Amino acid sequence: MTTGTSKLLFATTNKGKLRELRELVGDSVEVVSLGDLPPIPEPEEDGDTFEANAVKKALEYARATGLPALADDSGLCVDALDGQPGVLSARYAPGDDKARYQKLLSALTGVPDAKRTASFRCALALAWPDGRTHVEEGRCEGRIGHAPSGTHGFGYDPIFMFPDSGRTMAELTPEEKSAVSHRGAAFRKMKPRLLMLTTGT
Repeated sequence: MTTGTSKLLFATTNKGKLRELRELVGDSVEVVSLGDLPPIPEPEEDGDTFEANAVKKALEYARATGLPALADDSGLCVDALDGQPGVLSARYAPGDDKARYQKLLSALTGVPDAKRTASFRCALALAWPDGRTHVEEGRCEGRIGHAPSGTHGFGYDPIFMFPDSGRTMAELTPEEKSAVSHRGAAFRKMKPRLLMLTTGT
């Protein structure tokens, strides 16, 4: 990457994730998504950890495009389900987000509030075409509600509750979510590294 170039590929087609990153870095870095580029074969997410999947995706996209690439892998880990759905969060059930969180709610039928603890986890990997990588992680603690609530966010947000406030992730504004979410935490840790892209490092 040449000095002064500040274009970054965020390896996602998720508009919510893309908006969160663009708000974080502002105008200092031009963030493009997979939707802005010609089709690129999607790497298989076959790692056993969020970090392994994030690094693999970032490296493959960086090498395919010649751009620094940022990729995340994140998911919901439910204590009563031995950490499931974990790295399989996006593939926990066929269909849409609703199908996945409804399956999760069914799996927790009869489980009391005290044992419905869970955490959202995110691994965020930045990779350069030359093979260098940098990883940051974020985590958000809460518990699983008994029914979906809220219209914001995506994924499992409608059933992930903050006990102190009684609200789900999907009931938070985008600004509130960014301040407390696992992805927001990982983004903030990564921000200094991303801003360094403006100097070509």
